[in-house]
Amino acid sequence: MAEGRTGGVAIPFILVTLIWSSTWIVIRDQIGSVPASWSVCYRFLMAGVAMAAFARWRGIPLNIGRSGLLYAALLGVAQFVLNFNFVYRAEHYLTSGLVAVVYAMLLIPNSILAFLIFCQPVSRAFIGGSVVAVTGILLMLLHEYHGATVRPDMVLLGAAFSCAGLMSASTANVMQGMEIARRLPMVAVLAWAMLIGAGVDALYAWATVGPPAFDPRSGYILGVGWLGLAGSVVTFPLYFTLIQRMGAGRAAYTSVLIPVIAMLISTLVEGYRWSALSIIGALLAVAGMAIALRSKAR
Repeated sequence: MAEGRTGGVAIPFILVTLIWSSTWIVIRDQIGSVPASWSVCYRFLMAGVAMAAFARWRGIPLNIGRSGLLYAALLGVAQFVLNFNFVYRAEHYLTSGLVAVVYAMLLIPNSILAFLIFCQPVSRAFIGGSVVAVTGILLMLLHEYHGATVRPDMVLLGAAFSCAGLMSASTANVMQGMEIARRLPMVAVLAWAMLIGAGVDALYAWATVGPPAFDPRSGYILGVGWLGLAGSVVTFPLYFTLIQRMGAGRAAYTSVLIPVIAMLISTLVEGYRWSALSIIGALLAVAGMAIALRSKAR
């Protein structure tokens, strides 16, 4: 039984980590050519339609009732409106790697909110592993700050957007612990959450930056496709399954590995240069994750 649960967690964990590690550079490519809110709208409109089609193909009912639609709307606003609008704006001022590093802190609000709302226990080993991992992330953050090419006030603004997005994502994560999330079909909920989120994104974009804008570059179109399908349709059901199986705190450890892999991708694609700080930080982040997850497994 324990081995089955481990296998049921390991594969989603690996897939989510690898796919989301690649999305930061793709988002970076979309900055500037199209207003951020429209890019977010296109991503989740595509994702919502694909998720709904998948539900119909699997015979999963999309009728989730009035309370289900309300839950999906709240989830959609938190995850697919606030979170990603903050992310795209943060990358106007910070490198994709730095934003990914800030999002590695997701395990902190997830664990705190899960403890306060659902009384999910937090062991001393988990706290110790988290401290080690966060220390590593802070070292990587310090390296990125020293290497930033924008003004300090722009770095702070980007950090503020990142933290606001972090809290929005954590709220959506912890919502998966609600009773209604466990009795409704996840695919149907996500389909509605993405479609409602895309609608709110469109209203916000039109009100703030004007009519729809689109970049005909193949890179932009492929990027929207990758973010909408692989980065959303494939990953969000897997990630929310991790939350329900592992708890919001441990599931957020994908966000500890993601910036490390994102930095490796940046090394290959963007010529990112590692320093002693970033190397030590990456090692500490992985070590802390291993300590916390091992303690929880026991």
